[in-house]
Amino acid sequence: MDQLLQRSAEYEELVLEMLKLPSYDNSERIKLSHIMCSVAIEHAESAKILLATGNFTSSLGVLRLQFEALVRALWFFYAASDLNVEKFAADLNIETEKKAQKMPMLSEMLEKMEGKAPKNALDPLLEFKEYSWKPLSSFIHGGIHAISRHSKGYPVALLEQTLKASNGVNGMTGYFLAILTGNPKVAKDFHNLFYEYKDCLPEYKNNL
Repeated sequence: MDQLLQRSAEYEELVLEMLKLPSYDNSERIKLSHIMCSVAIEHAESAKILLATGNFTSSLGVLRLQFEALVRALWFFYAASDLNVEKFAADLNIETEKKAQKMPMLSEMLEKMEGKAPKNALDPLLEFKEYSWKPLSSFIHGGIHAISRHSKGYPVALLEQTLKASNGVNGMTGYFLAILTGNPKVAKDFHNLFYEYKDCLPEYKNNL
């Protein structure tokens, strides 16, 4: 587990490099996507800290937050209406908070992206939701997964799988940030890292 945490931290540093690069324009839509990518990366870092300190139940809850942040990042870019972009780009006050409460749920955002987002960007999100959403929701809401694992212990294999799943979402975030630069070479170079770091990334269709 220590070695996997080390490799995960190395991979995260490369994702953070994508966060530092400027996007290809300064539109509100891209700004919102960039902000949500930053939130997703913060959750990824938090998940690793929680795993390293033995707070395993919390780490699984944070993994769901990480995934949600990435979905929102892509939704803002590919599918959000101009009105939705305007609502969330507004300065925070009581009035704008009320308007922003009507944000679509995660399933609806994924549906709205169908036919708009590239298939190779949307498919991993749909797969993650299919196999991981329900157990992660159980950890968030104090369901049977949280009760059973917290009381009886976490198998090492599950903890490793959790970390790899977080790395996978982090990788998708980094690749999306690379796309936002508008530079195909940056995107290609980051995509090649999936092969270099495949030892700390998930195989798809693994259930948590």
